[in-house]
Amino acid sequence: MKSADRCLLFFAQGLGSGRLPFAPGTGGSIVGIGWTWLLISSGSLGWFLFGTITLLIGAIWICGQAEKILGAHDPGSVVLDEIAALPVCFLPLVVMEVLLRGGLDPVGHFGLRNVLLGLAAGFALFRLFDIWKPGPIRVAQRLPGGLGVVIDDFFAALAVALVLPWLALGVARFLV
Repeated sequence: MKSADRCLLFFAQGLGSGRLPFAPGTGGSIVGIGWTWLLISSGSLGWFLFGTITLLIGAIWICGQAEKILGAHDPGSVVLDEIAALPVCFLPLVVMEVLLRGGLDPVGHFGLRNVLLGLAAGFALFRLFDIWKPGPIRVAQRLPGGLGVVIDDFFAALAVALVLPWLALGVARFLV
């Protein structure tokens, strides 16, 4: 295998997290939480959006190339799709944070009153929707190439983005 292919696979496999012998998608999602934390830590909605969109677009090409190298459709070891999609789960909470507080504070109030609790809830919901793949999420996965690899995770993240703010509001009411 050429070194360029090895390098591409290293990124497609989530910096090695996709090579875990069990639950590689969960391993990739943990890396995705790290990516999300990094984007939130920028303190900027612009950087959050730029980083999210750039990696999603790049993941389509990288995952498509990884499929060709590995000779399989949506191989389990390719987890860049999870990493790229995870920030989408938190987009409504990020926007709410910016509107309510004027910026992103990764160690202060974020979503579920605590960024770590918010990230854990988003992670759990994302894994649920990514594994369950209800309705259009399962259909989207059938698209060819890198688009099919990434789009189902993007849709799973959109589903989380619809549920997570309501969960945040419910928990916030309970904690107050």
